[in-house]
Amino acid sequence: MFKSMKNNFNFNKMKNISFYKLRMFYVLSLAFTFNITIKSYAANIPQSNNERVALFDDGWKFIREDLQGAEQKSFDDLKWQTLDLPHDWSIDDLPNQNDEKVIGPFFKDSKQAGNTGYFTGGTGWYRKHFTLTPNDKGKIINILFDGVYMDCDVWINGKLLGNHPYGYTPFYYDLTKILDFSGNENIIAVRVKNLGLNSRWYSGSGIYRHVWLVRTNPEHFTQWGTFITTPNVSEEASSVNIQTEIEFPSTKINSLELSFSILTQKGVLVSQGKTKEKIITNNKASFNKLLEIKQPDLWSTESPNLYIAKIELLIEGKVVDSEELIFGIRSIKVDAFTGLLINGKKTLLKGGCIHHDNGPLGSATFDRAEERKIEVLKSNGYNAIRTSHNPPSKQLLDACDRLGMIVLDEAFDTWNHPKNPDDYHKYFKEWWPKDLESMILRDRNHPSVIFWSIGNEIYERADSEGVEVGTKMVQLVKSIDPTRLVTEGVCSFWDHKDVKWEHSANAFAYLDLAGCNYQWNNYESDHKSYPSRVMIGTESLAYDAAENWDKVEKLPYVIGDFVWTAMDYMGETALSYNDLDSIKPLKSTWPTYYISNCGDLDIVGNKRPQSYFRDVVWDRSKIEISVHAPVPDGHKDVFRYWGWPDEYQSWNWQGNEGNKLQVSVYSRSQKVRLELNGKVIDEKTVTDSSKLTFKFQVPYSPGEIKAYAITNGEIIGTVSLKTAGKPHSIRMIADRYEISNSRNDLSYITVEILDEKGIVVPDANVLVTFSIEGQGEVAGIGNGNPKGMESFKKLKHHTFKGKCLAILRPIGKSGTIKFVAKSDGLIDTKIEIRVK
Repeated sequence: MFKSMKNNFNFNKMKNISFYKLRMFYVLSLAFTFNITIKSYAANIPQSNNERVALFDDGWKFIREDLQGAEQKSFDDLKWQTLDLPHDWSIDDLPNQNDEKVIGPFFKDSKQAGNTGYFTGGTGWYRKHFTLTPNDKGKIINILFDGVYMDCDVWINGKLLGNHPYGYTPFYYDLTKILDFSGNENIIAVRVKNLGLNSRWYSGSGIYRHVWLVRTNPEHFTQWGTFITTPNVSEEASSVNIQTEIEFPSTKINSLELSFSILTQKGVLVSQGKTKEKIITNNKASFNKLLEIKQPDLWSTESPNLYIAKIELLIEGKVVDSEELIFGIRSIKVDAFTGLLINGKKTLLKGGCIHHDNGPLGSATFDRAEERKIEVLKSNGYNAIRTSHNPPSKQLLDACDRLGMIVLDEAFDTWNHPKNPDDYHKYFKEWWPKDLESMILRDRNHPSVIFWSIGNEIYERADSEGVEVGTKMVQLVKSIDPTRLVTEGVCSFWDHKDVKWEHSANAFAYLDLAGCNYQWNNYESDHKSYPSRVMIGTESLAYDAAENWDKVEKLPYVIGDFVWTAMDYMGETALSYNDLDSIKPLKSTWPTYYISNCGDLDIVGNKRPQSYFRDVVWDRSKIEISVHAPVPDGHKDVFRYWGWPDEYQSWNWQGNEGNKLQVSVYSRSQKVRLELNGKVIDEKTVTDSSKLTFKFQVPYSPGEIKAYAITNGEIIGTVSLKTAGKPHSIRMIADRYEISNSRNDLSYITVEILDEKGIVVPDANVLVTFSIEGQGEVAGIGNGNPKGMESFKKLKHHTFKGKCLAILRPIGKSGTIKFVAKSDGLIDTKIEIRVK
C-alpha cells in the first residue's frame, strides 16, 4: 500500500526518531491522506575567484596506462599529457587506427561492447603539482571532487587518502596534515579504474567533473552544512529559514556571531539578521535563523527567480568564514486530488529522462555544455528532467535553477543485485549510505530539485530484501532533507517469473510518490485500489506519448510523464533501431550502432521525428509532418520497443518517382488536408483511434508537400516540406558569437549543407574539413548518426541529414577564434567568435 503522511507532521523531529519507530510511524500513517508542502531551497555555488573555494582544474598530468608507483611524489611524469579538467579519456581517439577494428575512440572488441557504445575504459592516472605559501599554513585545506568515473584512489604526497568506487557522487578529503606549506611542491595523484562490464550506457572515464580546492580557517562552515528552506511562502511575504553548521577546534570559544543577508540577483538587500552564541565548547554546532522577505519574486519553471544568501561567521568581531548561496522561493503541494501545485498553480510535468553524456564531448562536464543541454530541452517544451540513473553534475543543477527546469534527482541503477557483473552492486552494501548522503547534502539546496529517486528498476524492489533496504534509504533521505518527495522507478516484473504488477504495492509502500515505468494502462485501476496514491510516469515510450499525456491531463493523481529519452545518448545500442521484417540482434557488421537512437532529440540536440509529434501532443504546434522512408516490396518496417518508425522531415526521395510514400501528419485539429505541388491529395478527419496521426499514401514527385490543420472550417496551422537541390554551399551558425575566455565556456557551431536556394539538403552526408586559429580549440565534432562511427577530435567530420556540430573551447586568453569549414565541390564558409 502507498504510504501517505499528514501535512502538519513535524519532519524536523524525524532526525531523532529511531529506525524502528520511524517504520512504525509509516505503518500508522497509512490511513492519512498524502498532502505535503515542499518549501524552497538554496544552491551552494562555489566561485572560481573565491579565495575560499577555487577551481582546481588546470594543469593536470595524465596517462592512460596502468603503472606502478605513480602515487609517489618522486615519480617522473614529465612525458605525460598536460590537460585541464573536466576530462574523459574514453572519447579520445585510440592508437593504431584501422577501419577493421579501431575507428576514432571505437573498438570492435571492446569488452563492454554495445552497452557503452564500443568505447573503452581501462586504467588512467592523473597527477597535479601545486605549491602553497606560508600564508596558507594554519588553514584547513580540502580537495573536493564532483565526480570521477570510477573506482578511484587518491594520494597526496604519496599518502593514500582513500578510495571512492561510485562514479557519480561527490567526495572530498582533508589534506591539511600532509601538505607542505614551505613553498615546495605538493602532488595529488589519482588512479582511476574503469574495468569490466560496469555500466549499461556510456559512462566515460576519468576525472570528468570539476575539482575544487577549499581553504578555510579552523573555524568554518562545514561542507554542504547549510540548508535553506522557506516555511511559509506567499506573494505578499515569505519566511526564509537558514540552518547552518560550523566546525571549529576543540579549544573553547567564548562567543561567536553569525550574520545573515539576503540579496536579489542585482545585489539589492531585502533582508538581514544576526545571531549570537556564548561559550561554545563542542567541535560542531548548528544554528538557525528565520528571516522574512516582503513581496518576494517566486521561483517557478516560467519565472525562475533566484536570491543570494550571504552568511558570515564572526569571532570577536572578525569574519573568519563566509558563504554565498543561491536559492529560490517556491511552495509545492502534492496530493492525489489536486495534483502538483507550484506556488498554488497546477503544474503538469512535461518530463524527459536524460543520461549524463554530452555527445561529442563524452561525459566531460563543461559548465556551458550542461547549460546548453537544459536550454535545448526547455526550447523543446520540457519543464522537467529525470537524471537517470545517477546523480547529475552540480553544474547541470545550477543550470536547472537558472533556467527553470524541475529535477527528479536519482541515486542508483542497482542495489544488491547486479545488472552487469562489475556494476555498483559490488559496492552497494558498504557504500550506499555514504553515496546517498553526499548526493542529498550537495543537492538539497537547489530549488529545481523537487523529487529524490532512490533507484531504477531494482531487481529486489518489492521483495522483503528490497523493502527493508528501500525503507532504510527513505529514512536516511528524510533525516537529511525532510521536505521533498522520495520515489523510485518501478517497472513490471519481467525479471521475476509469475510475479504480477499487483506485487508492486510492496515497493510503493515505502515511497512518497509512485514512480511507474511504462505503466500508463495501470493508472486508473491502481487508483481504485489506492485512492491516495500519487503517481508519476518515470519512464514512457515516445510512441505512446499521446496516451501517456492524456492520462496526465485527465487524472489529477498522475502528475507527469518522463519519456525514455528526451535526448539521445551513447551506449545501450540495441535499445532502438529499425530493421526490415523482424526484430533481430544487431548484426556483426562494422561500423555499427554506438547510440541508443531512442531520444526525442539526437546527441547534438537536433529534433528527431518523435519530437515533432510531441510538439503536437503538448499543443506546442498545430501541425507537423513526417515521411516514411521507402520500404521494398514484400517487406515491412519493424522498430524496437523504444523506437520510432523510419520517418524523416524530408521530401528528397529521388529514385522513387511515382512510388507511394507514407506521409504522417500530426495534429489535434478536426481535419487535415494534404497537398502536393498545389493539388489536394486527400482530407482526413480525426478519430479516437488516430492518436493525433493522419496517414496518407502519396506518389512521390519532387516539389512541395503541404499539410493544413482545419478546425471549424478554418485553417489553424500549416506545415510543408520542399525538395532541396544538390549540395552547393556550407553555412555555419553559432549559438553565441561572443563567449568568455573561461575554459568552461563553449561556442556551439551548427554546420549545414545548403542547395543553391539556401535550403538545407536533408540527405546530404558529406565530409567537411575544418581549420581553426586564434584563441580557441575544437573540443569535439559530431552528428546524430547512430551508426556514424568516426573521430570526435579530428578536424574533419561527416554531416548527417545535412548537418553536423562543432564545439569550440577557449584556450584561456582573450581575442578571437577563426573557424573555417570546407568540403569538396562546395562553397566554403568561415565564422569568427569573440573571446572576452
